[in-house]
Amino acid sequence: MPIEIKELYIKINVDEGPNKGNSSNNANAEKNKAAIIASCVEEVMAVLNRQKER
Repeated sequence: MPIEIKELYIKINVDEGPNKGNSSNNANAEKNKAAIIASCVEEVMAVLNRQKER
């Protein structure tokens, strides 16, 4: 006999910690995001170049 779920309730609590609103932390986070994005773009371009060679 199958079980039928008619309602699903999800509750999530997010705690930002004691560094909430720290501007130097935000600047570092932005630099990290930019570095990650640059790395991802570089990897994608490498994959596209490999596909183009085939």
